[in-house]
Amino acid sequence: MTSKTIIAASISGLLLTTALPAQAAVFNRIASFPVAQNTPDAEESSSEIIYATEDGNMLVYSDSPAGGIGFTDITDPKAPKPAGFMSMEGEPTSVAIAGGKAFIGVNTSESYTDPSGNLAIIDIASQSIEATCDVGGQPDSVATSKDGSKVAIAIENERDEDLNDGVIPQLPAGTVVIFDIAGGMVDCGTMKTVDVTRISEIAASDPEPEFVDFNDAGEIVLTLQENNSLAIINAQTGTVTSSFSAGAVDLTNADTEEEGAFTFDGSLTSVPREPDAVQWLDNDRFVTANEGDYEGGSRGFSIWNKNGEVLWDSGMSIDHMVARLGHYPEGRSGNKGSEPEGLEVATFGPDTFIFVLLERASLVLVYKDTGGAPEFVQALPSGIGPEGAVAIPQRRLFVTANETDLRPDGGVGSHVMIYELQDSAEPAYPQIIADMNGDRPIGWVALSGLVADAETPGLLYGVNDSFLGMQPSIYTIDATQKPARITKQIVVTREGVPAQKVDLEGIALDGAGGFWLASEGRTDRVIPHALYHVNADGEIEDEVGFPPALMDNEIRFGMEGVTAVGSSDDLILWMAIQREWRDDPKNTVKLVSYKPSTGEWGAVSYPKAEPETGWVGLSEITAHGDYVYIVERDNQIAENAKIKKLYRVPMSEMVPAELGSELPVVTKQEVHDFLADLMAQNGYVVDKVEGFAIDANGEGFVATDNDGVDDSSGETFFWSIGLM
Repeated sequence: MTSKTIIAASISGLLLTTALPAQAAVFNRIASFPVAQNTPDAEESSSEIIYATEDGNMLVYSDSPAGGIGFTDITDPKAPKPAGFMSMEGEPTSVAIAGGKAFIGVNTSESYTDPSGNLAIIDIASQSIEATCDVGGQPDSVATSKDGSKVAIAIENERDEDLNDGVIPQLPAGTVVIFDIAGGMVDCGTMKTVDVTRISEIAASDPEPEFVDFNDAGEIVLTLQENNSLAIINAQTGTVTSSFSAGAVDLTNADTEEEGAFTFDGSLTSVPREPDAVQWLDNDRFVTANEGDYEGGSRGFSIWNKNGEVLWDSGMSIDHMVARLGHYPEGRSGNKGSEPEGLEVATFGPDTFIFVLLERASLVLVYKDTGGAPEFVQALPSGIGPEGAVAIPQRRLFVTANETDLRPDGGVGSHVMIYELQDSAEPAYPQIIADMNGDRPIGWVALSGLVADAETPGLLYGVNDSFLGMQPSIYTIDATQKPARITKQIVVTREGVPAQKVDLEGIALDGAGGFWLASEGRTDRVIPHALYHVNADGEIEDEVGFPPALMDNEIRFGMEGVTAVGSSDDLILWMAIQREWRDDPKNTVKLVSYKPSTGEWGAVSYPKAEPETGWVGLSEITAHGDYVYIVERDNQIAENAKIKKLYRVPMSEMVPAELGSELPVVTKQEVHDFLADLMAQNGYVVDKVEGFAIDANGEGFVATDNDGVDDSSGETFFWSIGLM
């Protein structure tokens, strides 16, 4: 079987699978630890490479921005606790553990041309440095042998990407160094320096070692990412026993343009894999995450043998699966897509799992090793930018370290997330997934509004917001399945092409097979505040802009939902304005009405909560029975989130007054607090509850908006709150 045949067969098998069936053993997230708890005074902190002590009760992670090492107590994995922080003299780049010691690669380089660093040996119990060994350059990955007798460090001596457009070679060359461990201590005098120059076809004089891992036979597999090469090293002798190119792949049905749409109609030819992380599967096979860094990145992962043969390659299956899960980073389409960067391999009972960390999609894809093509098992939601991971099989745990800290910009900080392998369980994630459309995925992100079909229980329609500005869409959702499934995508068009200058935030049925869509305007971006009437094929048949009586008091934040009351000539559309405009009293916001048959506008005033921090606004409006339901939320995230609630207003009070007059103030009653639902996901509380619909049976469904995976973990939660 040729390499290309293996790739094609593997993709076909993967795309038929979405998640483990109910009542199987699955990984589910049980806790999340904000690493800022270890560094409350640091402006920025991160969890990057992570390792666990041999008893599995303590996690140790590198924190480059804060300049040290963090400790997290997971004696109770469902309630992780801060356990200390050690500042380092330099930048910690990686961590490994053997016995009671942590081995830390520390970069002390003053420049790219004068790299330096050391291996710090830390006693975990006392959190003290016992010794350091000069490693002769800038360390990257650190690994210990299975028997705890050796430690290896990849000395990258990374290139200056601003020098000569980042083209290599840029000396000094990188190396690999190996130390002996005896009695729990590293003997600095045993250092072996492994010369890895002249083994690559690309920039042979300037190898840049990236990642090392030991097998049980005392062999080290090494990735040379920028050089697109791999090597096998005898750890005992410190010699390279084999080396080979990581090769290149041809990719089809790829999204190659950052055009604000999911197309997956491009091709990429001879893309170098440029592997980053590498992990042994056994003593003969290993797996690489082909992130790319220099001139490549094949958007997948590969399984190899020690002879350099590609046994299996994922092709485009990762990006396709990620798009179906709503996690595809459209802003990286022209670069490296989801960017598989990190790996972990571990055996739980009879099964060996491969965990693939996707840096830009903020997901972990889990596969089962079969000896041939791996079996896709499930997708795990992670924090933003998963960088490192560690499995703790004896405790049935898996842990990710997510490096991105957005607190300086008002966002969420870095988190360590903990998952448990649970028997006879259902996967908690994903909660919504899209089907394939032939050989391409139905890509979606940023669900910003929902409406239910009037007759079929569990049939919903959703819209995406301006993140996909070149592909405004209506999605058909089957909520009777678990996870819910997006079965169809209808692109909203104007004169036969995708409509421009729309920001869809709400959707309502028109009673005749079409829809009314609410677009949140932004005058400074020439996006009108408007209602769009579309037919069943998504073609815009009518556009209704806001009247001057509204626009005279415009503030940026416009419509966040639309709902329909009545039918035919009696149809009235009600829209929720997100926040106060200039003529609204403090902490009140308009619910605006429009009657299509007459063109009449009106409004009532809705009293919203006063925020503790930031602002509070409306995200959705849904008419059902004798009430109109309103989603009210603050713009806060994680521990700062306080208000994510559903209220209802009696329909009898929805009597619009003339715009510009004194508006009647409606009363509201709390129906449901979404905060508990979001906390039950065992991650951090996301900020945007934006979709709510009540189906033909009276069941309420909720969806969150993931901001298109832009400064977001990409997690979309979709759930039922029961009969209304």
